[in-house]
Amino acid sequence: MSSLRILLLGWLLACAAVANAALPSEVNGQPVTSLAPIVEAASPAVVNIAVRQTVAGRSPYADDAFRRFFGIPEQGGRSRQVASAGSGVIVDANNGYILTNHHVVENADEIQITLQDGTSLDAEVVGSDAATDIAVIRVDSDNLVDMPIGDSDSLRVGDFVIAIGNPFGLGHTVTSGIVSALSRTGIGNGYEDFIQTDASINPGNSGGALVNMQGELIGINSAIISRTGGNVGIGFAVPTEIASSIMNQILDFGEVRRGLLGVTIQPIDRAAAEALGASVDSGALITEILPESAAEKAGLRVEDIIVEVDEKKIKNARELSNAIGLMSAGDQVSITYLRDGDRRTARAELGQRVAATGSGGDIHPGLAGAQFASNTAAQLNGVETTEVEPGSPAAQRGLRAGDVIVAVNRQPVRSIADLIATASENPILFLSIVRGDRPLMLQIR
Repeated sequence: MSSLRILLLGWLLACAAVANAALPSEVNGQPVTSLAPIVEAASPAVVNIAVRQTVAGRSPYADDAFRRFFGIPEQGGRSRQVASAGSGVIVDANNGYILTNHHVVENADEIQITLQDGTSLDAEVVGSDAATDIAVIRVDSDNLVDMPIGDSDSLRVGDFVIAIGNPFGLGHTVTSGIVSALSRTGIGNGYEDFIQTDASINPGNSGGALVNMQGELIGINSAIISRTGGNVGIGFAVPTEIASSIMNQILDFGEVRRGLLGVTIQPIDRAAAEALGASVDSGALITEILPESAAEKAGLRVEDIIVEVDEKKIKNARELSNAIGLMSAGDQVSITYLRDGDRRTARAELGQRVAATGSGGDIHPGLAGAQFASNTAAQLNGVETTEVEPGSPAAQRGLRAGDVIVAVNRQPVRSIADLIATASENPILFLSIVRGDRPLMLQIR
């Protein structure tokens, strides 16, 4: 056989391997020739979501001095109606409950869902959690089909998955791929434990279904990484273990009762650990323990270095905050930590995170449109920006949801009370904030 024919044959075999890469040879011992049976069973539970909301118009005058000189109102512009689209998954047909993303239905005035058969229904928000980007909405209908919820904890990297949703308004689009990675964090500013997949996820897929080969829901598609806004093979889904927990708390309590360990923490490296007599290159150093907290009751102390939670390695302060924040109040948790160089384990029953809240407009005119919460469970002392209204003074000055304010005019801020005391007395504010892992400073007038 000539070298050319050998080369051509090798190329054809490689192409065949690539073409078949997204299809398993069998499921539950049965040969698979098509994903159609799985798709046909799962698709009726996936809905398209259309949202209408009112947003404040942005002032065309960005320069504050120009605006004040001519007496132009600070917010400026007119409110307008905007429309957006997303996806959702029916998980309880009897009660009409649908899982979707918080960002799909946030600040919605009207929500309408469309079933696979074209039926349109009005929906209402039952509850929503910005920190995990999960929301529960409800419709009233006797003609619903739900999707069974699978065990996302049993997923392995390399498992085949299907994504079903409403990308770019193209309802009930199906794509396939594999689980590319598990327990991804650092994608946004909330509590994260994402499934990463290369199944195509695009704008409009948000809130849609990530389905395993048994036709079970194992994730709610939530985010992508892309420089163009389109799919590049890096998509993220909230595991059903988290989504189900959030949904159950919303349905049972009307709110999310997030776990609280009751510690203030900071990251630690090898040099700092050695100064404390420990041999470790990562972890979360306890710098303060709240009185009567779960940490105090478990016997934890200041200077302990937490290295594992429920046998899962903790690399830094963010990972500890994330691990605890994804649990519920009352959960039992195993904490592995280092003290005086010795490795120890403690059991803690998590308390409930209670966040004091405040409205930016009541604190300072330049913060109008923002909502704040004291967050004692965060990896940073400070005040978290939980919401920023588009086009508001706070938004125009660069504040974003998820920003943590740690100081105002060089004065430390640990609570809403601190923020009010410092900000309300000064016409000009210099906010020291942490956005993700980056420190920033914003000027507010």
